Amino acid sequence: MNKKILIHSFLLLSLYLSVLAPAGAIFASTESTGKAPVMVDGTVILQVADSGEFTAVQRANFINSALEKKVQSGQPIQVEIAQQDGQITLRANNRYLLTVTKADVALDFGRQEQAEIWQQEIQESLDKARRERTPAYIGEALRLSIGVIGIAIAIHWGLSLFCRRLSRQRSKRLGSNSASNSSTTRPKQQFWFLGLSLLLLGMWGAVGFYLSELFPLTRIWRYRLTASFTKQTFELGSNSYSILDFLFLLVLSAGVWVLIRGFTQILKSRLLQLTGVDRGIQDTVALLVQYALTFLALLILLPIWGVDVSSLAILASLLGVGIGFGLQNIANNFISGLIITFERPIQAGDFIQVGELLGTVERIGTRSTEISTLDQVKIIVPNSRFLESEVVNWSHGNPVSRMRVPVGVAYGSNIKLVRQALLEAAKSHPDVLHHPSPQVWLQEFGDNSINFDLLVWICEPPKQFKLKSDLNYRIQASLEKHGLEIPFPQRDLHVKSPQIEQLTAKIDRWLELQTPAPVRLYYPNGSQAINHYQDTLVKSIEAESPNSDLDLLTEEIDLDSLIAQMRSAEGLQIKDRRYGLKTFRNCFVGSEAVKWFMLTQKATQIAAIQIGQLLIDRGIVHHVLDEHGFKDEFLFYRFYMDEVISNK
Repeated sequence: MNKKILIHSFLLLSLYLSVLAPAGAIFASTESTGKAPVMVDGTVILQVADSGEFTAVQRANFINSALEKKVQSGQPIQVEIAQQDGQITLRANNRYLLTVTKADVALDFGRQEQAEIWQQEIQESLDKARRERTPAYIGEALRLSIGVIGIAIAIHWGLSLFCRRLSRQRSKRLGSNSASNSSTTRPKQQFWFLGLSLLLLGMWGAVGFYLSELFPLTRIWRYRLTASFTKQTFELGSNSYSILDFLFLLVLSAGVWVLIRGFTQILKSRLLQLTGVDRGIQDTVALLVQYALTFLALLILLPIWGVDVSSLAILASLLGVGIGFGLQNIANNFISGLIITFERPIQAGDFIQVGELLGTVERIGTRSTEISTLDQVKIIVPNSRFLESEVVNWSHGNPVSRMRVPVGVAYGSNIKLVRQALLEAAKSHPDVLHHPSPQVWLQEFGDNSINFDLLVWICEPPKQFKLKSDLNYRIQASLEKHGLEIPFPQRDLHVKSPQIEQLTAKIDRWLELQTPAPVRLYYPNGSQAINHYQDTLVKSIEAESPNSDLDLLTEEIDLDSLIAQMRSAEGLQIKDRRYGLKTFRNCFVGSEAVKWFMLTQKATQIAAIQIGQLLIDRGIVHHVLDEHGFKDEFLFYRFYMDEVISNK
């Protein structure tokens, strides 16, 4: 809706400049030539110049006042030429009106000829003004106005109905292909909307101009409005400008901006995409080209408008002083915003941490950046802070990260069973990646517990806090399932008393006499046997985890199912692709395959690349030129089963 209002406003302004501005141009030209207009009911009939001690404006005001009184009287008016003191004058009903001077006469006429022309023009204008104030004319004009407005409304309604029906028919024809053709249909729809808006606004502008011409009062209002826009009210250097001049510059600048914006869009969508560079680089290059063309356009438009560009050096120097003293922070944030835009260390949608702030980047402006925290609180952060302090960007490059969940169990617990319980809890959560697989590390023997770390990989950093809570719930349930205890802090209390110590010693002595001697175990190799037992325990624990991620991929991935899924409708986009001047048949892009593996196989970027390399090692896919292994880059790969189709 806002875009439509903006387009309509722009078109209305253009229509005003093209339809109403010519009327105001007469007023503007009179100021530049030293003449003033004489008018009847808002219609300029002649122009008078300076004469003796009276300026052109003073003469025109006197004549206009006299003509207005004659028109309002409603009586018939007769304009005559008379001689007075050797001067040629014009009189209305024997009342002085004006004197024809040499400055008023055109080059090809004499004063008598000029007086005759003015007499005829004034007489016709006064007769027309008297006729337009009669009831018969007013009634006829009202009926004509109602008819014209009715016809315009009918045309407006008919064109709008036709466009709506045409839009519905196009939507039905597109059907299920509307999503794929949205990029091509949207410019066409915008073109139709712009064309219809121009047609309707042109029609209503013509209707308004025609209706304002029917009535004297509306002509007067139109002339006064136009005169206020064309009056020279602003001075810049040695030149004076009117509001109309500023509006003209605004429309011209907006038109140039639309052309530059369209050119940069074509540059980005047609030319830069053929190079295969990163999307961020494409946006940066397009933005640089847009700024450069805008700067060049301003350097061309301002001299055309009459502004001396060299005079702006004073303004630039004053602005530099202002930046040096009072606008340091604003300039710092603005330049920081440009650096962020060009280098793109953070982008909209990234999950970042700046100091104690943690949230998602919503918008990057020229002065500040808007961050939405996990509590859905909008925080405005100055751009300079992103360059002056450390920024943790969880989404930069590869959003996959590892999360640590500490767990403590009671002494005496079965370590192998603890590891099994923690892995079961981790693998049961749908948001935990399977590649790399979760791991359990024994960190330390604490005062009250044996402390472990459950390490899991996730691909959605904003969910890490909720995921940690979910894992703690699952860990609690898994430990209870296996009969494992989570300890609580314990303290031993030692009470010293001579009587208690003597009693305790007697009890210990009695228990020692009543307890049989322990059976002594014999180890042939002494401490070596104990070390051998410990090594065996460690090896048994390590044997439960795979030696490498590649071995895990080989064991857990069903290649036949994976290939079928890759070649299905929900799989990779396998099609003919063009790079430079050469076309490669039936291939897919390595970077797209990596993203697809990460999404469907719950894998990290490294594991996804290993899956692709596994397909190459098994002779299932290969690089179209057999020059590269599997990489997360804009490289083309093809299934060997598609080679026959490609050769055909």
